[in-house]
Amino acid sequence: MAFSCSQAPYLNPAVPFSGTIQGGLQDGLQITVNGTVLSSSGSRFAVNFQTGFSGNDIAFHFNPRFEDGGYVVCNTRQKRRWGPEERKMHMPLQKGMPFDLCFLVQSSDFKVMVNGSLFVQYFHRVPFHRVDTISVNGAVQLSYISFQPPGVRPANPAPITQTVIHTVQSAPGQMFSVSLQTPALPPVMYPHPAYPMPFVTTIPGGLYPSKSIILSGTVLPSAQRFHINLCSGSHIAFHLNPRFDENAVVRNTQINNCWGSEERSLPRKMPFVRGQSFSVWILCDTHCLKVAVDGQHLFEYYHRLRNLPAINKLEVGGDIQLTHVQT
Repeated sequence: MAFSCSQAPYLNPAVPFSGTIQGGLQDGLQITVNGTVLSSSGSRFAVNFQTGFSGNDIAFHFNPRFEDGGYVVCNTRQKRRWGPEERKMHMPLQKGMPFDLCFLVQSSDFKVMVNGSLFVQYFHRVPFHRVDTISVNGAVQLSYISFQPPGVRPANPAPITQTVIHTVQSAPGQMFSVSLQTPALPPVMYPHPAYPMPFVTTIPGGLYPSKSIILSGTVLPSAQRFHINLCSGSHIAFHLNPRFDENAVVRNTQINNCWGSEERSLPRKMPFVRGQSFSVWILCDTHCLKVAVDGQHLFEYYHRLRNLPAINKLEVGGDIQLTHVQT
């Protein structure tokens, strides 16, 4: 069953979590699981793509284990029976650190990106269209789980080798090839994870109450500043501007090329760190934007431009690499 618009993300879901995948899995669907590995409890967590909520039939079990030097187990469970394990003897995640897992469903396999880099491919042992549920359990805190259907195109399409989320496949399963440095994997057809910077795309339908915009990326090690702008025509309705040179997160609005008054107050320390990954969730409410970083509420920004549907363009620039954008 194909669907043309994105399923709403699950935001800050409690773990253990089980949620429905609307329409089930389909070729080209990408599911992103963003969160933080807990440093204090347990040594494992799992992401399961399964049939129903029982856990008896799991098409793909992705199971990082922080033991014996760290490794990841992939497996399939049919009628309560596990198949042979496939082990990747490498651990790309760290306890206490945020992560971004992207699962791309393709006709022959799942491809798993960890923090923007291809980590493993897992060939289907059962038909993927049986999957209608995603579950997460173990030593993690989740920020969001989001869904990106195939065929979503940005306002200014980037070269197809430079984008993940906004890639349009010219034929089922067909991607452009890049060479991989992982000797355990043969070269596979998969696009490079980086977005071009600056990055510009549309916000379909503009803003409205309950609308979410989600971005993930990594701050460059030598970063000075970056910005996220929500634009209405030539105006910038919302300017989010982390400044490492000032240790500040500046918010503002620009109308007719004139900036308004800055807002800088934060309830806690600067949440962005040079060299580390991050996620930003912007939720539009009736009177304000609510902004969370790495799953934790950071501030509210009251609307200065109130024609919300006209705020229909996203701009991102500065000293970061983007790995995921959902508008």
